[in-house]
Amino acid sequence: MIYFLAIVLAIGVAAYIIGRGRAAAQTGGAQKQHSRPHYHGWWAFMLAALPALLLIIVWSVGSSLYMERHVEAQLPEQTADSPIASRSLALGMVKSLANALRRLDAQALDNLPATFAELQPALAAKGAALAPDTQDYMIPIATEANSTSDTLRLTGGVLALALALGGAALGIRSIQPRARARNNVERVVLWGLLGSSMIAILTTVGIVLSMLFETFHFFSVVPPAGFFFGTVWDPRFAAAGATDSAGQFGLIPLLAGTLYIALVALLVAVPVGLMSAVYMAEYASRSVRSVVKPALELLAGIPTIVYGIFALVTLGPFLRDLSAALAGGSPFIQAQSIFTAGFVMGIMLIPVVSSLSDDIITAVPRAMRDGSLGLGATRSETIKRVILPAALPGIVGAILLTASRAIGETMIVVLAAGVAANLTLNPFEAMTTITVKIVNQLTGDLEFNSPQTLVAFALGITLFAVTLVMNIVALYIVRKYREQYE
Repeated sequence: MIYFLAIVLAIGVAAYIIGRGRAAAQTGGAQKQHSRPHYHGWWAFMLAALPALLLIIVWSVGSSLYMERHVEAQLPEQTADSPIASRSLALGMVKSLANALRRLDAQALDNLPATFAELQPALAAKGAALAPDTQDYMIPIATEANSTSDTLRLTGGVLALALALGGAALGIRSIQPRARARNNVERVVLWGLLGSSMIAILTTVGIVLSMLFETFHFFSVVPPAGFFFGTVWDPRFAAAGATDSAGQFGLIPLLAGTLYIALVALLVAVPVGLMSAVYMAEYASRSVRSVVKPALELLAGIPTIVYGIFALVTLGPFLRDLSAALAGGSPFIQAQSIFTAGFVMGIMLIPVVSSLSDDIITAVPRAMRDGSLGLGATRSETIKRVILPAALPGIVGAILLTASRAIGETMIVVLAAGVAANLTLNPFEAMTTITVKIVNQLTGDLEFNSPQTLVAFALGITLFAVTLVMNIVALYIVRKYREQYE
């Protein structure tokens, strides 16, 4: 399909050139042009390219679904004695075999052996590694699937080319001095912008619905009260194939750990980042700012796993040994603790607060600064009583983004705070977060429909609800203070 896609785009470009040239040739006549020539060219391009591209996309998706159903219908019925464990596994093996057969030349395809044992050396010579338990009956199915797929691809490509040529002809023939090409082009662009904006909304809705369905499945096995108000996290992983819900799925330790570590991170990141932003925006010279700002933003480019390793190898043992020396014996700070994870995470989040707050403070109108200084206020008083209140809505947004980043962090928590689901107020002890347990519950050899796995979706929807509440609170604060200064 990639070749047909390139030809369709070439037809669209040709339609644009011809349409623009034809519209330019009509200028200067008795009738006044409604639209400029390039609008006519773009309208011809859209008529040629957009319907054909849409057909290619729909045809490709429909062909894939049809081929999957077609191949699955040719598979033999599964029995207890079947060499393949499931039909889905057999379908995947047929697809892999079909893709491998495309590496063979035409002569080899015309003389395919009847058994996979004879075919495997030829495929291995082409670099195609397949499962050794691929069955002989899959060879004709894969061959026929490739043939049908090629036919469907050729048919869709020809239809797309015909549609592109027809659209190009229609667009060129519709060029008239009073044709409203500009209105048509702007209408198509408007619908494209609307569709692009809907992608984010539909993606969010899809994510939420996918988690909700699995969450309802989880709550059909585990009582919601035991999940939302439980104080013990002990899922007790069952064996594969078992649906035993024994164990305790208490959310409170995980939610408390998530909010506690995020709070410590914010206590580190927000003051340091905000003061850094105030210094760079109000006090630093241009030369100093040109060096300090990029250097500070370098922290944002360090991978989170590196921060986690730093906390695990360097900061955690240092704090443990320091506390042991201060206490004169056993340490009161564990190597993996809330404080360690929050401190390192706060360092990671400083550039987020600093960069966003700096841009917001810089955007405050210069007239507000000059008016305050003209009334006799000092620079510090101007910053405290004029600039920061005026920039407060943006600063709240920056803090909200920082909090969301802290709540969603995983690797630093795994390495610096551990995976123990404790419930404690001591910041020098270990705790874990919701994101860490989501990773734990979805890794390993487990049945997807077991409560031990489905709980990850309940944790995910809970985390989504927490961030939603944060957004609502921040939006309320932003609107309140924005009305005050506007």
